[in-house]
Amino acid sequence: MSKAPSATTLRREAQFEALMQSAEKRICEDGVGALKARDLASDIGVALGGLYNIVADMDDLMLRLAQRTMVRLDAALEAGAASAAAERPVEVLEGIALAYYDFARQNLQLWRALFEMRLKNPALPEWNIQAQLGLFRHMNAPMTALMPAASEAERILVARTLFSAVHGIVFVGLEERLIAVPQEALAQQIRWLVRVACKDLK
Repeated sequence: MSKAPSATTLRREAQFEALMQSAEKRICEDGVGALKARDLASDIGVALGGLYNIVADMDDLMLRLAQRTMVRLDAALEAGAASAAAERPVEVLEGIALAYYDFARQNLQLWRALFEMRLKNPALPEWNIQAQLGLFRHMNAPMTALMPAASEAERILVARTLFSAVHGIVFVGLEERLIAVPQEALAQQIRWLVRVACKDLK
């Protein structure tokens, strides 16, 4: 029989969840650049020093926030991949790309934070690296179907290139910059991009 968690453990877990929710709320309201340790400590009712009993430092906080966002993004991409039959790999990739766009649009500030967070230590922990790489797993089956003769390295390269292209359209489009695709046309253009990119794969 497993031992029940201690009161201290339960309290720390509750504080951690409160901290994450507070940080996400502030990011959604003001962007990741406005995130301050003192404000977060005040939000959850602890001293500034007590904040660092919950997370190691602000880098740790940002990485854990990114992890939560990536878990949600991963679920969205999984649903996107499941929106088309496996024997239609181009449509599966379209579903993944459109799911990425929808997630970014619906979670704009948290999505932006994945790319805008500034860490004092640029060396990412292994768990964060694996979480990022894990997002590409949804593309494995359709890429294998489209490139049966290619090596795994070749398929990974094409998958990352396709993701980068979709991300670029989404990023510029949601920023509404002068050169951006109008938002009302973004989904259609994402579909077009995926189809064109997959046309000559083998």
